Amino acid sequence: MIIDIKELFDAPGTEIPLSMEVDLSETDIWGQKIFRSPVRISGVFKNRSGLVTLKYRATAVLEYNCDRCGAETSKETEYEFEHWLARELESGDENDDYILVPTGMIDMDELVMTDVTLEIPFQLLCREDCKGLCPVCGSDLNVKTCDCNQKQIDPRLEKLKMLLDS
Repeated sequence: MIIDIKELFDAPGTEIPLSMEVDLSETDIWGQKIFRSPVRISGVFKNRSGLVTLKYRATAVLEYNCDRCGAETSKETEYEFEHWLARELESGDENDDYILVPTGMIDMDELVMTDVTLEIPFQLLCREDCKGLCPVCGSDLNVKTCDCNQKQIDPRLEKLKMLLDS
């Protein structure tokens, strides 16, 4: 969704409320499409003494398979973002602190997609202390314990075990 904020730059002290949904269902994150429902956005554009800021909160329900145990997981997340907007920079140099909007039109779909996807962790887990799967028998170690690892001795360390046992 393109939002017109041209008039906001010329009217110090004004605000434009923001409430929308952004569909990221086709966005691929680490090999999974984790946004099965739209991301809800609420925030405000503000012009304070000629400086235009955008503050918004993004709420999303992430649905994915855990990277350690494979369990289907659904997790509601909430992120807060703040950006400074400018029509142009005086120095003419690029500055990552500002989003340039020379036409006064801002593409919120692209901004939200960038902001939210950069917040997604590299490893999607069902819970922080997920134990994963047993590498020998494949049991979910969050559900039951197995003694496969205790039975198996790495053949490279067999001589060391014999030395320690004597």
